[in-house]
Amino acid sequence: MKTRSPYLNYIADYMLTRQYSLRTINAYLGWIAKFIHFYNKRHPSSMGDAEVKAFLDHIVLKRNMSPKHKAQL
Repeated sequence: MKTRSPYLNYIADYMLTRQYSLRTINAYLGWIAKFIHFYNKRHPSSMGDAEVKAFLDHIVLKRNMSPKHKAQL
């Protein structure tokens, strides 16, 4: 489950120690990677609520994902 990103590896290791399922870990890592790439690979620690809201709005408005799924992310 190793990635090229030390940050994503840290998150995966964290979730593994808390016994998250592999499917859940892969889903979370996928969404986190999409969020990071949406902001041109900025580190998430440099972002806040406004960036998360903009990313979720992008998913709903530009990628035609339903708002119900937005609430679950």
